[in-house]
Amino acid sequence: MTEPRERSADDRCPGVFTPHPAADGALARVRLPGGVLSAAQMQTLAEVSAQHGDGYLELTARANIQLRGISDVEAVADALTAAGLVPDGVGGEDIGGREKIRNIVVSPLTGRIGGHADASPIAAALDAELRRADGLDGLSGRFLFGVDDGRGDVARHRPDVCAVLRHPAETGVADIVVDGEVAGSVDTTAAVAPALLDVARAMAALTGPRRWRIHDLDAATRVSVIDAARRRLGPPGDQTWADVPATGPVVGWFEQDDGRVLLGAVVELGRLPSRLAEFLAAVGAPITITTDREILLCDLTEPIAETVVRVLAPMGLIFDAASPWVRVTSCAGAPGCANSHAPVRTDLANRVAVGEPVTDREHWVGCERGCGSPTETHLRVEASPDGYHARRVAQSR
Repeated sequence: MTEPRERSADDRCPGVFTPHPAADGALARVRLPGGVLSAAQMQTLAEVSAQHGDGYLELTARANIQLRGISDVEAVADALTAAGLVPDGVGGEDIGGREKIRNIVVSPLTGRIGGHADASPIAAALDAELRRADGLDGLSGRFLFGVDDGRGDVARHRPDVCAVLRHPAETGVADIVVDGEVAGSVDTTAAVAPALLDVARAMAALTGPRRWRIHDLDAATRVSVIDAARRRLGPPGDQTWADVPATGPVVGWFEQDDGRVLLGAVVELGRLPSRLAEFLAAVGAPITITTDREILLCDLTEPIAETVVRVLAPMGLIFDAASPWVRVTSCAGAPGCANSHAPVRTDLANRVAVGEPVTDREHWVGCERGCGSPTETHLRVEASPDGYHARRVAQSR
């Protein structure tokens, strides 16, 4: 029987109104459901980072953005609320932590490339429900929702609960996958968000304060959550959605289904300078952040896309899929994190600068906690008091 995974501390997952007191100042995590933000919202993030933070937007493995070194938490919260990055009415009175449970990962190319159903409206409906639905007060800020448009790119990360749209798109049917197991299906897109919320409510009701994810549960409790979902759902489809192979990076120039252009880029260390963020906002295009810390500029005409590459590549946007920065990531490390044994970012930047080939996905961390680790199999380079040690880490959740 599987033993429950007891976390060593209560869930201290940061938000905008409840930042983490890091060694380099207050750290706020801004949830971006589906990784989506407008040009105006990017401009706001750039401004608050420059005025009240360390001048960078930190991209996360859940397609969110973190602001570090915040000097005025209230000013940042007010600006982000006004920009629609934090829902109105979510603040200090929000005992349930509604701001922090808006963790929704969505297929980043949905509705634009690949001919799959557009999962964006479903994610928007789920986000709207998360702001007001009852029965979620016990849900951890680490619980993860997924909406997969049918290509399997979200399901492979094994969110706690994930809707996977079936083909053909016009059937409007989705499988509901709970901790990697297909529990059943719904027959309309309107039923997807309620089905996902049912699983979240079951989790919130059954778990203690240190059981953050469904895979933290003991075997019997995990089965009870999945069985409760099965009783409310239709029959599952034939696809298991297990072991879906990884796709290549979304970095470079891509033609959308409508003939327009999508540009994908990364930045060194997953840190977007506020000045570069202002230039991204000035393009005026929809922006998507991915779980691989990629920045997608969408719906561009060819002339605008050419200008973006010409102007922003010299400023630090990397459009080359062969760049080592596509394959290497890290935690904050020292001095920003008091738990870190090393200045991880500096050491990783030096590793890339010497030109040694990067043949595998690498994630550098300053301690055994492994913050920001990717879910896929990767090489973890972990700092300790006696130096760095590398080991292969299997796909996780």
